Amino acid sequence: MKQTTNTILMIRPVNFRMNEQTAVNNYYQKVLDNLLPETVNAKAQKEFDTFVEKLQQVGVHVIVVNDTKDTDTPDSIFPNNWISFHQNGTVGLYPMFAENRRLERRDDVLDILEAKGFVINDIVDYTSAEEQSVFLEGTGSLLLDRVNKKAYCAISPRADEDLFIEFCEDFDYMPVWFTANQTVNGKRMPIYHTNVMMCLGETFAVICLSSIDDKKERKLVVQHLKETGKEIIDISEDQVNCFAGNMLQVKGANDELYLVMSQSAYASLTNTQLETLKKHNKAIVSSSLDIIEACGGGSARCMMAEVFLPKA
Repeated sequence: MKQTTNTILMIRPVNFRMNEQTAVNNYYQKVLDNLLPETVNAKAQKEFDTFVEKLQQVGVHVIVVNDTKDTDTPDSIFPNNWISFHQNGTVGLYPMFAENRRLERRDDVLDILEAKGFVINDIVDYTSAEEQSVFLEGTGSLLLDRVNKKAYCAISPRADEDLFIEFCEDFDYMPVWFTANQTVNGKRMPIYHTNVMMCLGETFAVICLSSIDDKKERKLVVQHLKETGKEIIDISEDQVNCFAGNMLQVKGANDELYLVMSQSAYASLTNTQLETLKKHNKAIVSSSLDIIEACGGGSARCMMAEVFLPKA
């Protein structure tokens, strides 16, 4: 099994804006009143294109699919929430909290991958859970240690515990679940996606341990990470607010490992944290995603759906 891949699927936005349906429990979103919607979209497209270019420069294979104007999908730029691709040729489809995000699911994305020589053997579809208002938002909710077959999940309104366990049974992962919180207006509220406070690399894990309020749960997560030989890099809640947890390790040219994050995430890290991360990666790739982060409440990791499918 592989933990990292050289192939990434990304969706280029056409109607990007702040999604009012997701803002109810994504506390990272901000309203940019001073910008017209078309300006927001144009700026997001520019950030997207620059980001793709930076990935390609280090040898990451990026498959860019354009969003369509037919549907109102302001968050289409975050495909990792509705789909996941696995090494045995299985595709996972996930139930989404926001109704307008359900429109992001597109069959033609699978056709595009097959046309590029990727093999799809099976589709595991959890989307009917939406009828019961039960959600599990892909690799936003699920952090997969693919090599050691452990899945980490912060339970939240967008990550149902029972469905998480069902996923682990279907895909043969050991479930490790916990609650991660952030302070919003003086109250502790669940962090909406696990990948905002945690990132798993081949030999390291970035995690905001202080967000796991329950000491037993925190200890258990640390234990699982240590058991699998991961060096733990602990980040603060302020760093999580700068999207420092929302990183992804990818393979570039010659299978070299790169860590991908936004400019704001990079700027929030201490020299010690950066030095530790550089030990585990050939280099860090960072790109300015200010508009996408502010309006979308998601960052670099959310924009990349990893493709692990076998080639024909």
